[in-house]
Parts: sequence; structure tokens; C-alpha cells
Amino acid sequence: MTNINKLTFLSFFWTTMVISCSGQSKQNGPKENTTISPGQPKLVKTQASQQGDNVSGSLQDRKGNLWFATTSNGVYRYDGKSFNKFTMKDGLNSNAVFSILEDKKGNIWFGTNKGLSRYDGKTFTYLSLSPADGDNNPSAGNIVTSILEDKNGKFWFGTYNGVYCYDGNAFTRFSDDQNMVNSNGLTLKLVTSMLEDKNGNIWFNTRTEGVCRYDGKSLINYTPNGEIWFRGLLEDKNGNIWVGTRYKGVFRYDGKAFTNILQNGIFDSSTVPSIMQDKSGNIWFGTEAGDESKRETEGGVWVYNGISFTNFSTKDGLSDNGISSVLEDGDGNIWVGTRNTGLCRFDGKTFTSFSE
Repeated sequence: MTNINKLTFLSFFWTTMVISCSGQSKQNGPKENTTISPGQPKLVKTQASQQGDNVSGSLQDRKGNLWFATTSNGVYRYDGKSFNKFTMKDGLNSNAVFSILEDKKGNIWFGTNKGLSRYDGKTFTYLSLSPADGDNNPSAGNIVTSILEDKNGKFWFGTYNGVYCYDGNAFTRFSDDQNMVNSNGLTLKLVTSMLEDKNGNIWFNTRTEGVCRYDGKSLINYTPNGEIWFRGLLEDKNGNIWVGTRYKGVFRYDGKAFTNILQNGIFDSSTVPSIMQDKSGNIWFGTEAGDESKRETEGGVWVYNGISFTNFSTKDGLSDNGISSVLEDGDGNIWVGTRNTGLCRFDGKTFTSFSE
């Protein structure tokens, strides 16, 4: 699709949008965020950054700040003018951050390769998922790949070693719940993403057990078309559940069955780590080519309007075709996190890079 056709597509479906891209444990580090060095105009990578490092997650907090988690450079906060960087020297328990969440009280949670850090606006607090993990042991049980706060205020943490729950006082391993019906003996290891749907079901995407759902009593799993490795996860405005696969594009679950939503092209063999629905109802997919030999030329961001797909790649201004996170801010801008710790903003016409 040409650039002119892409812009026509977007302007047609965004007529209502105004878009503008130019237990608890010890406390670490400085106590006030005023110790953070003055902000930089762009996200600045360290010399230690590698091509495989990425912007792994993003959110806009209740104050309007944008947060970007990275897998080697800590986290960045953007106030609309400049970026402030938070790393281990500021109290974060690791610079390898894989997930991010703002809770109902306004605290920001970071899932790292060494457990959890919680930031209250002034101080970072380290939380260990399990006493067996120890305070500084970067074990598999400590790699927190996803974070969820449910409607009752309970926290769920997806890790490489199962799912942990936190009620504000203590952590428990979800699979140890004796009251849960788990006929398939699911372990929920290697969880990649989680969500709570409008009916209160908790969904888990995994790398080995497919898509799992917990309804408050029973834990079951789905392996549509025999797939077991899933990544991106979204409930759309109509209550459909979208799941991104490792090599087969996306499936949509309507409450009865999973359907492989096909572009009839290269999207159908893509890896889909991130899924987001914008204010106008379009669904955005952050992808990269399933075939590693094609990742220089294929992948990027795809937009689905319910009828057809549109693709944006490095040819259109993205810094990299490997996409790890997609976020829409309050002004309707689309922020795209990529491999090589890239960050771009799309204003409906142009991609602007915010990383050096």
C-alpha cells in the first residue's frame, strides 16, 4: 500500500480523532526523584545496548506522563518535553525491565529479571515474589514478564516460573490454590501476558500451554490450530479476546471459538508481541517477521479496521521492524517501541524518532 493510500485509510477511520509525531522488603537508592539528572530531549541508550534490546512496555499514568520500560536501560519517564531515566543507581532493582503497570493508587510497578520494583513517586521499593528467590537471586522465578491488578485490587504477576498473586500483605503461588479446578494440570510457566476481561475472567498467554483462562473456579486452556506459544493479548471494546501468536499472526475469540484473522499476506506468518485498540476502534499489532532472516525487511506495525490491514515499517519512518510495544496517548498519538531500544511517535502522518 502506498503512503498516500495509508494516509487516506487512517484519515477515514480517525475522523473523530485529533492527533498531534514530531512480602515487602528493603528500599534502595535515593529517596527523592529530584536526585534524577535533568531530563534529556530524547531517550538516550547506553553503549551497552544491543540490537536485541527493546522498549518492552509502555503506559500513560494518571498525571499524563508516559513511561517506557526497556530490557537493558531501565525505564524512562516522558513529561511531554524531556525524558528522565531511572536505573539501578536510582533504586530500580534491575535495568532489565520486562513489564510495567500503574496501580489504582498511582504506584508504578516494574517487572524485571530480578523480581519487582514499586515506585511511589519518590522511592523505589523492592519486593521478592518468594522467600526462596532471595533478595538478589536473578532466578527464573523472579523474571516478571507481565503484571495485572484485578477489579478487586489483587495483583497477578506472570513469570517464567508460574503466576504469583499478591493481596497487599503476602505473595502466593497461584497454582498452589487447592480450591482451583485444574483438570489439565496446567503450570502457567512461561507466561507472556495477562488480562482481566469484563466478566472477571483472568486470561494468560503462555509459551508452552497455549491460552489459559481462569473463571474464579476452574483453569482451562486453549490451543487453537494446535498453537501453544502466544504473546500479545487484548480484549476489544466488543468483548472479543485477541491473542498474538509466535508465527501465525493473530486469533480472535468471540466467546465460542477462536478464528485466525487473516491478512492473506506476510502478516499471517508474523510474531505478534503487542496488541492495542485505539479510541476509534482500530486495532494495532506490534509485530516482527516470524522468519528471522526477513526481520530487516518485514514486520513493523499493522493496523486493522475490521475489514483490511495497513502496514507501517522502516520504509515509513519506523526505527526498526521489530516491534515490542504499542501505546496510544491521551492526544491520540501512537507510540511504538522497537528492537535496538527504539522509540517512535506517530501523529497520523509522520513517524518521529525519540531515541538516540
